[in-house]
Amino acid sequence: MPRCPDDDHTGTRIKEQRKLARLTQRQPADRIPYSYSLLNQVECGARPTTSDFVAAVSRALGIDATVLTGQPYVSDLRQNRLASLVRPIREALDLYDLGANPDLSARPATVLVTEADRVCQRVRATHLRLAARDLPWVIAELTHVAWTTPSTPVWQALASAYRTAHDIAVKVGYSDLSVVALDRMDWAAARASDPCLAAIRQYKRALGYHKAGTPAVGQRLIASGHSLLAFESSRESLAVAGQLHLGASAVAARAGDEATVASHIGAARELAGRVGGEAGDIHWLSFGHTNIALHEMGAAVEMRQYDRALVQARRMKLPAGTLTSRRARFLVDRALVEMETGHTDAALKHLVEARAAAPEQTRYHPRAQETISGLVRRARSAPDNLAHMASWVGL
Repeated sequence: MPRCPDDDHTGTRIKEQRKLARLTQRQPADRIPYSYSLLNQVECGARPTTSDFVAAVSRALGIDATVLTGQPYVSDLRQNRLASLVRPIREALDLYDLGANPDLSARPATVLVTEADRVCQRVRATHLRLAARDLPWVIAELTHVAWTTPSTPVWQALASAYRTAHDIAVKVGYSDLSVVALDRMDWAAARASDPCLAAIRQYKRALGYHKAGTPAVGQRLIASGHSLLAFESSRESLAVAGQLHLGASAVAARAGDEATVASHIGAARELAGRVGGEAGDIHWLSFGHTNIALHEMGAAVEMRQYDRALVQARRMKLPAGTLTSRRARFLVDRALVEMETGHTDAALKHLVEARAAAPEQTRYHPRAQETISGLVRRARSAPDNLAHMASWVGL
């Protein structure tokens, strides 16, 4: 479970770092000029800390004092690296309305359409740095071509590239940039006259409001997405409509509405039957029975029905062709479920598997960080592999 605000204090961080150092409470107490009783009370949050106390504990643990005061140097470094990664994407999104760039020599439209799809595929394979490196150029060139020789395929590819920018921003924690990317996606989808892309944009917006804890807005956005597809009957539109139902199930789960979750899961299953097979070829949605099962488990996790989610997780066998991003997310979710049901060894095992499958995605995923932090708090002392994972995510 996420750490509650009352748990986010210096004492909690002292306790986490002590366990990562595999020390009992008595061991650092013997190394500082303060009593064991005081250390115990500080870790529990019953007594405040002083700068001298923090300095003494940090020396005893062999770490920088800022790790204990909530300003970890490691996190600052990580944030700086992320900022340099997303800065070119932000600029590419910002310059959408300047028309053709006279200083740019763009590749042919057919090449750029393929490139937009390739960058999207890299995100699904969780190669975030490679995708983030190439995406600004793809957006810039597609924007130039869209202004000089506009066509439906070019506008569609540009909308898809903006969607990829949103996905990268979400995965690395830049929610403000993700909102801008979806606005640009709407701009391009309207010029492509593509209702499916417009509906996918509403689906992505709904998930953003779902994560922000405002399910009512998310429900309105899902309904808007369905209305865009009201007169569509293609296989593509059926898959997008089914994905909207899965988004609605996530929104309903955040509201604790179990009946509505079941209704949308059922509607998605009916549409999956009509689509036939796993529709991984449609906008990289991977809509089908596997994705439905993953969303059903995700809804149980959201509603904190951990015993139920554990049964679902242990029954699930992901096909060999499951996208790496989906497989890694499943492993992170399962790790949380295992931890919450008392299976800490299994939780750590699945986190290690998630890291092996998708290191970039796992490292920046809030749920992975929360689960690792939870495992540290539950452990009497952190085993080496847990300590390594905690260090890796910046704890």
